[in-house]
Amino acid sequence: MAVTLFALAAQSAAAPPVHAQASQPAAKSKRPTPAAQRAAPTPVAPKALQDGQAETRLLKVYQLASEGRGREALAQAESLAREYPNFQLAQLAVGDLLAARVRPIKQLGDVPEPALPYPPEVTATLDELRTESRQRVQAQRARPAATHIPAQFVELAPRYKHAIAIDASRSRLYLFENTDKGLKLVADYYASVGKSGIEKASEGDQRTPLGVYFITSRLDPATLKDFYGAGALPINYPNPLDQSRGKTGSGIWLHGTPPEQFSRAPLATDGCVALANPDLERILRTVEPRSTPVVIAQKLQWVQAQSMQAERQSFETVLNAWRTAKSNGDMNRLLGFYAPDFQSYKKKPLGEWAAVLQAEAQALKGRTVHLKDKAYLRWTDSADTMVVTFGEVAEGARTGPIKRQYWTRRGQQWQIFFEGVIG
Repeated sequence: MAVTLFALAAQSAAAPPVHAQASQPAAKSKRPTPAAQRAAPTPVAPKALQDGQAETRLLKVYQLASEGRGREALAQAESLAREYPNFQLAQLAVGDLLAARVRPIKQLGDVPEPALPYPPEVTATLDELRTESRQRVQAQRARPAATHIPAQFVELAPRYKHAIAIDASRSRLYLFENTDKGLKLVADYYASVGKSGIEKASEGDQRTPLGVYFITSRLDPATLKDFYGAGALPINYPNPLDQSRGKTGSGIWLHGTPPEQFSRAPLATDGCVALANPDLERILRTVEPRSTPVVIAQKLQWVQAQSMQAERQSFETVLNAWRTAKSNGDMNRLLGFYAPDFQSYKKKPLGEWAAVLQAEAQALKGRTVHLKDKAYLRWTDSADTMVVTFGEVAEGARTGPIKRQYWTRRGQQWQIFFEGVIG
């Protein structure tokens, strides 16, 4: 081939930025490709599909082609297309490798020019597939080091078994296991976001939200339309930070794809995050609702895990000062930790919440408050926010309420602008 598939797959000229309005509608249930579809092998009976396998095999096809091993690449591409007949990139690779036997190919999905121009939706589909291909290749090339984690994960107690981080700029979801040695990256997958990109602000804007969220439940696929594939995991958008900024909307899920579609375009959903069904099935089997954080960022910042220690200790000092004030029943000092614009889950302003705090302090009867199973997740954009979750247990008690607080840094001081019981 004059230009190898692997090199073509990594080209970036056609990609729209994830924060911009998509130029073409992308939420189609089918993404047909000309020529490549005609070259597709006959599908065989489906078999159990493993998470990440299709992408690994596709990238191997690209690698073989880049090494000039066209026959091996074609054989593996045909095998991939047979086993995953709805994987459009596999069909596209077959078509390109067949075409390369008789002519040079100049771009991924190098279909012959017809007598009449292709319809706009066909051109848009090819552009989407090229972008998807490039995102997959670049994600492989830019895999984070094993010692690095996203900067948002300041602290996770052992009860938080897993965590998820999504990098919209790379169309990538990262799944972590929380081990006794810290967070460990165990899998990462291609993922689609909103048609109009990211930074969701209002109902129906077809954007995916940015922020720190938690999986709230696991939806049974039997209760869902086929469109959502293997199932769905709702997240708690809009969270208290979103609400304080006047953001609206609901129904943001991590979900799968319809049966006829292996994966969707990078910008394709109404605001959800969509994954291939085998990849979502791995996540469905793995994560636990209510205790699995989901960070969605325009671009993840990866840092050395050990570098988080100073930040963790710094905030721990502030939280311990709040705990001490509550344990001592020092209302003046305790209220100094709350922002003037504070609101609780039931929209109680600070004046009403002060009565709640007073009642809780009296119920302690001088007992020390202990904070168990703490999680600190930091979100920094135009403001600096710490999302804090813990079990609040009075000395001598075996259990207590699970609380979540949202702290914001104002000047040199951290203040609580939201607090509520979540369990």
